[in-house]
Amino acid sequence: MLYIKQHRKKLGISVPKMSKLTGIPIRTIEDLEKRGDCLVSNALKIANVLGLKLDDLLTPPTDD
Repeated sequence: MLYIKQHRKKLGISVPKMSKLTGIPIRTIEDLEKRGDCLVSNALKIANVLGLKLDDLLTPPTDD
């Protein structure tokens, strides 16, 4: 399972902003967050925008 939504929210990035930064449609991001999985190409785009490594998306964010 990917923790896209949790990492996105921790950084204060909205779905529309994530869409703009990644080039992934809003609806697709919403679907990815619900399903918890996605294409590797989309996961890489998301990880890059969030400043994470791909592996980091597999772990819930900490409360640091």
